[in-house]
Formats: sequence, structure tokens, C-alpha cells
Amino acid sequence: SVVYLQIEAEVQRRKQLIHQSVERRAIISKCYKPKHPEVYTLQDSFLAPEFLEIERFCTSPGADLQGLLSYLESFSDKRIYRLPVFTEEFCQAFVDELENFEQSEMPKGRPNTMNNYGVLLNELGMDEPFLTPLRERLRPLTALLYPELGGACLDSHKAFVVKYSLHEDLDLSSHYDNAEVTLNVSLGKEFTEGNLYFGDFNQEPSPVPQYIEVEHVGGRGLLHRGGQIHGALPIASGQRWNLVVWMRASAIRNQLCPMCRREPQLVEAEGFGDGFTEPQSLDVCALG
Repeated sequence: SVVYLQIEAEVQRRKQLIHQSVERRAIISKCYKPKHPEVYTLQDSFLAPEFLEIERFCTSPGADLQGLLSYLESFSDKRIYRLPVFTEEFCQAFVDELENFEQSEMPKGRPNTMNNYGVLLNELGMDEPFLTPLRERLRPLTALLYPELGGACLDSHKAFVVKYSLHEDLDLSSHYDNAEVTLNVSLGKEFTEGNLYFGDFNQEPSPVPQYIEVEHVGGRGLLHRGGQIHGALPIASGQRWNLVVWMRASAIRNQLCPMCRREPQLVEAEGFGDGFTEPQSLDVCALG
């Protein structure tokens, strides 16, 4: 049937994407000269002092959810939290680096099927030196906030930067993420409007969803469940850059694909792939 052929074509396209991404990464690694090479390796000086304080609390004996919540801003009962992540100086240097890359002749992949402007950070070589340590430093928080989603054993990620500006991507329609937990950090520049909105958790839809709007604050990140339906309202002026990290727990997704809600059928992939591992290496961690 036509539908089957369309699906088969999409499967082949996605398999090609993996190889194309590896090729782009090799070219970038060889030919691109970073403007701010220091931003590629995570350093304590990039992190907001309040983030370091939250990290200290979460790794201290007797740290509990109630204690952690006193450090975070909470939005409604949807388990959406805002916390300081980066300093303003780091955000400015990072955006400057991303603009330098954007203006270069380097090949560029699209972050996902919905965002046409932005950068896949693994292609810039940022996974090992920056993003993996960031994910590991967030794990004491996600273990307390999202234990049933594998918050204690987030073991891979997909990270990208999205850019919204007039005449390019203005907004993002309603969707949920291929992630157990998502971190979305506002990197700035100057912009107006463009709030995020959140609806239901995708596994508990209600007949009349209640939407809430959350404003972006420079250097601050929002943590939410990947399955929380959300979108971005149009910006009215300026440019908005956000770092989005889809964090994944293979112990959870090996049992049930978060996108189709079926047992996953796995094919080999480069790098982290979609965050699954073979069942024989299943690491069942704190799922309680």
C-alpha cells in the first residue's frame, strides 16, 4: 500500500541520517576552527552558583524531594521545574560560538523533524567533554524528581540547540519528546514573547487539557518529563536560542518505546542512537 511504502521510505531516510551525521562530524572535526574553544568542555565556572548549591544538596546524605523543591521553581502540578543552570557570561560565549559555526561553510544537520534552524551538538564534538558530564551532574536531581522514569539511571542523551527568529522558525507546534526527561535552557539573546506552553502528560490525556505558559529566563533551565505535551509560542522580535537535552534511560525504554508504546525492535546505531541498549545488557536500576 501507499502508506507502507511511505513508512519504508521514512525508515530508510532515518537510517541514512545516522551515516550522514557521522560524515558531517568528521568534516567539522577536521575543518572547523572554533571561535571559543573553551566552551566545548564543561567547567564549574560555566555553571550558576545556585546550580552548584543544588548539586551539593542533592549529593548530600539525607537529600530528599521536599528539600530539593525548596531550591526550584515549580509550575502547577505538572512536575515542571525551573532552576539556574549557566552563567550569563557562558551563555553569551556559547551563542557567539554557535553563530560563528552557523556562518561557517560547515555542513549542518537539522536538530529534529520540527526545527529547521539550530545545531546538533554531537556533530560539534560536544557529547563527551560537555554533555555527558552535564547529564551526570543532573542525575542526582532527576533521581529525586522523576524516579519512575529512570531519573537515577539516565545513561544517554540527544542534545541540540534550537534557534527561533523572525523569517525563520518562529514557533513550535504541540509535541512530546523522545526522552524520559528533558532539560531546556534559555541561552538568550534578546527576544520578546515565545513562551513555552505545557498541556497533558501524553499517557494521561484529559478531555479538556489545561495548558500553562512558562516564560524563558536567560541562563535558567526547565526540567520536564519527556512525555509532557508542549510547544513554543511565536516570538515577536529578536532571536531566541535554547539548549535542549533529551535525557534517556535505557532501563525504561528497553521495555517500552516512549514514542509508539510497544516493545522496541532494535537496529544498530552509531553513538547513543535513540537511547536503547540490547536487552542482555539491561541495567534495571531505581525504578521504584
